[in-house]
Amino acid sequence: MELLRVTDRISEKMFLDTARIIYRKDPVWVCPLDNDIKAVFDPGSNPYFKHGVAERWILRDAGKNLIGRIAAFIDFNLASTYDQPTGGIGFFECVDDDKAAGMLFGTARDWLSDKGMEAMDGPINFGETDKYWGLLVNGFTHPSFDVPYNPPYYQRLFETYGFQTYYKMEGFHYDLTKPLDERFRKIAEWVANKPGYSFRHFSWKEQDELIADFASAFNEAWASFKKNFEPLEPEYIKGVLKKAKPIIDEEFIWIAYFEGKPIAIYLMFPDLNQILRHLNGKMHLVNMIRFLYLRHRKTMTRAKGLLMGVVPKFQGLGIESAFILKVRGAIERKPHYKEVEFSWVADFNPKMRKIFISVGSVPAKNYITYRYLFDRTKEFKRYPIPEVSKAATT
Repeated sequence: MELLRVTDRISEKMFLDTARIIYRKDPVWVCPLDNDIKAVFDPGSNPYFKHGVAERWILRDAGKNLIGRIAAFIDFNLASTYDQPTGGIGFFECVDDDKAAGMLFGTARDWLSDKGMEAMDGPINFGETDKYWGLLVNGFTHPSFDVPYNPPYYQRLFETYGFQTYYKMEGFHYDLTKPLDERFRKIAEWVANKPGYSFRHFSWKEQDELIADFASAFNEAWASFKKNFEPLEPEYIKGVLKKAKPIIDEEFIWIAYFEGKPIAIYLMFPDLNQILRHLNGKMHLVNMIRFLYLRHRKTMTRAKGLLMGVVPKFQGLGIESAFILKVRGAIERKPHYKEVEFSWVADFNPKMRKIFISVGSVPAKNYITYRYLFDRTKEFKRYPIPEVSKAATT
């Protein structure tokens, strides 16, 4: 077997093509857009390069056939906050071969070790946690946009090498063809109509004001939750929304206010994978026309809940249920939507899990984020789970 570092356009193409080769007989897999994957490793596109580094490799067999790939990366703002300095691996693809997987894992481990790391998490993203994060271990059905999908044997490859579960995650499916629970509706209506509270959905005509409010609520909500949190600038959010403008539904993005102050946000997109499954990762002229045609035909019948956040002072007051009510009302005016996928909720966040269960969604997929300690004699510590959640997550 031959391991090659990605150094140019030819090897980058091989890195992208490896996934197409691994999944060529899998009818469920959806090929991500090549440009989206390339952007993760482009310092001009990915802001994590301001405080991080990344590297990629591909693996070929004796006949020079592509049989695997992996990326390793370090977010220096986050790495030193753990007991052991920790980097990450991701974009792993491999044939069903322990030796091949071991070469890929070992190469990433050595690169990270040389840069001072003592552990690696994976599979994760060199970026935010809402993309390419975790290993699918149950529920090998349609993957939503940016949500992990992989062959079942990957779990064995990771665990045989020595990776251990750092935390578990669940994906929830919400059937929109079923009526909203009446008790839930009454509670949500009560919250939504409380004095001082108001709710607005996104509008391109008011984008500057609403994006500023979205950024304010997002930054206050996440600052108390994420290690070394970096606030999002309104211009960055505007760029993300403009890029997604062809599929954005204004009524899928909501902001909650109390006495005019933004206190919570909800973001949901139509599931782009229902179109991307026809494009094989390419966005050339023909596929652009195909994309527009499929969007016009209302091919996207599923939505993906991306994030929900409430500033600490207003948590536990039912704001989330009011969001669900607002979004449900918007979807009822768009009857071609049949399902929402909420991905993902970690086992250390039992409050959010309870919310998704209460609205009528059901656990449908399970993921694991693994950690591997380079010093195999050190004690492994799982991500801490709040005491109140242990009964629900065992």
